[in-house]
Amino acid sequence: MRKNIMDNKPKEPVLSRVELNKEKHSKKKPIRIIIAVVLVLVLGLGAYAGSVYFKAKNAFDKTYDPKNAVKQDSFSGKEPFNILLLGTDTGAFGRKEVRGNSDTMIIVTVNPAKKKLSLMSIPRDTMARMIGTESFSVHKINAAYNIGGAKMAMQTTSKVLNVPIKYYISMNMGGMRKIVDGVGGVTVTPPLTFTYDGYTFTKGKKVHLNGSQALAYSRMRYDDPKGDYGRQLRQREVIMSVLEHAMSFSTLKNLDSILGSVSTSLRTNLTFDSMVKISKNYRKCTQNMSSDYLHGVGAMIGDASYQVMSDKELQRTSNIVRNDLGLDSMNIDNNETYQNSMNSQFDWTSGDSNQVYYVYDPYTDELWNGDRAY
Repeated sequence: MRKNIMDNKPKEPVLSRVELNKEKHSKKKPIRIIIAVVLVLVLGLGAYAGSVYFKAKNAFDKTYDPKNAVKQDSFSGKEPFNILLLGTDTGAFGRKEVRGNSDTMIIVTVNPAKKKLSLMSIPRDTMARMIGTESFSVHKINAAYNIGGAKMAMQTTSKVLNVPIKYYISMNMGGMRKIVDGVGGVTVTPPLTFTYDGYTFTKGKKVHLNGSQALAYSRMRYDDPKGDYGRQLRQREVIMSVLEHAMSFSTLKNLDSILGSVSTSLRTNLTFDSMVKISKNYRKCTQNMSSDYLHGVGAMIGDASYQVMSDKELQRTSNIVRNDLGLDSMNIDNNETYQNSMNSQFDWTSGDSNQVYYVYDPYTDELWNGDRAY
């Protein structure tokens, strides 16, 4: 019998995200920050006309990624489109990685005809085939950005849900810290008492945080009984406070600082002209926002904890994004549905996050013995 190198189990049980919290949650950190920056930019254009416009153009031109430019791009600022938002774990706490993993991944669908903006969050531990590698390779989806940059992150996410993705925006943690400082800090009320990175937060005690404190507050995960869901709740609290401060006149006075943060912390293949069209033509879409989450089931692949997606959940999520984009639904048929068909023993309803899930080579139908999962 072939020995499976992916048979090890952890000593401690790992709760699935669905077990921890069955309510819908979405990681809104990067999209909220981008929306706040764009809103401030629009206000600045109205208040200061040319000078702010050229400052903004200079800042955003530095964020442009020509390597992932959309060829023959005919972006008019009127058609529906998707953007993949990536929150990366670099730029803070001494991290010096060039790219890092994208621990926040959100497909943002903007449809001007429906005057709607939709967010679909992708769990960072989602099992996915890396699209663009020389040989068959499976990792957690958040590793795609680290392995192959924005191109691989877009291609991999697009393949998992069968939705078109041409544009991306990435922002690192250091950018979040600087923007919080740029809006004068944020006010939060911690839902639990904890200490992280030298800062202590007390349950129920309202406190005003600077950028470094806010970043620590929104990053703690392992000491939260709700795990990653608890972290997401705190992240949203920070971003909502950013939005409240972003619209104030005092923030406009810090516009140079905010734009400076953008120029060093953000990368995108959207041109500045496209961003201006978005800010002008899609503002009403932010008044009608919806969000959803790709719900996974905890499983062990080798000695690593993953989130694996059922065919039903992949299809549900794909249908939502395609519908929001104005496209017809299509049956999902990809590596993830193939792996599910090969794991007929897997019980999708057991709630046991220590179940073993096997990865097979699609070219041989044999157990995959490739590179170790991230």
